[in-house]
Amino acid sequence: MMELSEQEQIRRQSLAEIRQMGINPYPAARFPVTENAAQILAGFDSTPDKFQDISCAGRLMTRRIMGKASFAELMDHTGRIQIYVNRDELCPEENKEFYNTFFKRLLDLGDIIGVKGEVFRTQVGELTIKVKELTLLSKSVRPLPVVKEKDGVVYDAFTDPDQRYRQRYLDLIVNPQVREVFVKRAKIVSTMREYLDAKGYLEVETPVLQPIHGGAAARPFKTHHNTLDTELFLRIANELYLKRLIVGGFEGVYEFSKDFRNEGMDRFHNPEFTQVELYVPYMDYFWMMDLVEEMVEKVTLALHGTTRVQVGENQIDFKRPWKRYTMFAAIQEFTGIDVSQMDENQLLETCRKLHINTDKSMGKGKLIDEIFGETCESKLIQPTFIMDYPVEMSPLAKKHRSVPGLVERFEGICNGKEICNAYSELNDPIDQRERFEEQLLLAQRGDEEAMALDEDFLRAIEYGMPPTSGLGIGIDRLAMIMTNSQSIQDVIFFPQMRPEKIK
Repeated sequence: MMELSEQEQIRRQSLAEIRQMGINPYPAARFPVTENAAQILAGFDSTPDKFQDISCAGRLMTRRIMGKASFAELMDHTGRIQIYVNRDELCPEENKEFYNTFFKRLLDLGDIIGVKGEVFRTQVGELTIKVKELTLLSKSVRPLPVVKEKDGVVYDAFTDPDQRYRQRYLDLIVNPQVREVFVKRAKIVSTMREYLDAKGYLEVETPVLQPIHGGAAARPFKTHHNTLDTELFLRIANELYLKRLIVGGFEGVYEFSKDFRNEGMDRFHNPEFTQVELYVPYMDYFWMMDLVEEMVEKVTLALHGTTRVQVGENQIDFKRPWKRYTMFAAIQEFTGIDVSQMDENQLLETCRKLHINTDKSMGKGKLIDEIFGETCESKLIQPTFIMDYPVEMSPLAKKHRSVPGLVERFEGICNGKEICNAYSELNDPIDQRERFEEQLLLAQRGDEEAMALDEDFLRAIEYGMPPTSGLGIGIDRLAMIMTNSQSIQDVIFFPQMRPEKIK
């Protein structure tokens, strides 16, 4: 059994005493809430009569006991409101000791209570609920971290990232400003959904467990299905299934999906992440660039009321149009080196000169990607489209209409990191088979991120897939930018962590 701290032991003793008093510390009955803290603070001055008989519930966060009267703060999901508890108002004449025993001694900070009463303004002007009834709704048997406040400045005792990410519930209690990050994240998704729905595209669902991992270059998580006695993979992308639906005749499909990649973890990567993928027939990557600009601009306006967002030391402006570079032009601008005609050996030599690490599994496409990532990406702060990638890097993208050796692909880069990836989708089944076979050769060289060959997907596009434009936007990365968060763990409620050692 887990060893209890002294404070936890005291709280459990209080819990036992409360039960002995005949009070259920975890009642099953409803407690109807008529007003929350924000509604009271915003509405009292204009309609004070509305707040003469209200009920409110929340967590007890501070308390100042002054004899037979006490002030305390109640925190709900909208903020904090002061409450005033007077023994003579709360207790009948024959039960005055209830106040001293229950409210003053047995209630603790962190307890969840419901109060009924009337709102008034104190002599110092603070809106306050005068409590006429008080109900314990849930006893907290573990004390909250101590948060000190001086001269209006909060000195937070719960700032360790490891603790915050593991105990997000506690982070949200002690650091209520964190809640706003996730409210904005939800607004990002809802704004995108409204935008795509208004265009007539259909939101769909595709399998998370897949017999073949495809749609991206990444190492998958494996699992086993006992009944079918077969190996399955957690999806790394939902691209190949969404394109099957385009073959089936939909005019446009999208999905907000959880995807999984068995790769490294840092402040920009979590093995479980969220993205939205969109596929629209009869369009190309130029059209998709315009859509991304318009949709992200709408998201920015919905969250901030302006196209400008402060991210660290940078002010980023999402107003259309965004800057556009070809990949080779970007490399040449930031390094002075033209890699467009280099073969694999020349690219290896360039990487050596630029002090970029390589290994024998890297083909031509990966070498170019490494050069771009190491020399260009971090310099792209304002929203920028990088276009026209080498064919070796993009086995699912259509070959460029005018430049041999390239594909019609773009990535959106902002604040030094990719936020989206899009193609004119490859719909030639013969070419697609050849690209998959090239991926198999890379896998034989040891590339664990090489794509597998998906025969059913090839069969689908052999029936004919219309020319299509496809897009993937990383919701976590975009949320980092839109909320000025420094780590992807800050915008995921429950990020992946190393196993905790419970004492």
